[in-house]
Amino acid sequence: MSTQQNIEQLVETLSQLSVLDMSKLKAALEEKWGVKAAAAAPMMMAAAPAAAAAPAAESTDFKVTLEDAPADKKIGVIKVVREITGLGLKEAKDLVDGAPKVLKETCPKAEAEDIVKKIAAAGGKATLVGL
Repeated sequence: MSTQQNIEQLVETLSQLSVLDMSKLKAALEEKWGVKAAAAAPMMMAAAPAAAAAPAAESTDFKVTLEDAPADKKIGVIKVVREITGLGLKEAKDLVDGAPKVLKETCPKAEAEDIVKKIAAAGGKATLVGL
């Protein structure tokens, strides 16, 4: 019998075990091999903060938020918002009227800076935050 057939047979046998039997199997394997089975989730949770702390030096992705659009500059800002987001006229107007609103959830630094410059040139105010 080949290794692949053995694995398939083992998977089939294990699939038929009840939860209680699986628990007993886990305990027997831990004792036989001298190891302790641990859930993967806690290990992943512990690794996440370390991974988040590493890129603190320089963000590569940014979130761009429209902060304000003065009433006398609103039309220009709406045009820029439509260009950036691809929204229709009504949706872009609603977004500008409801400022502060997120324009881009995530984009590269160069694109984020370009968006902020375009909004500023149209008379609005936008901010970017590193993710």
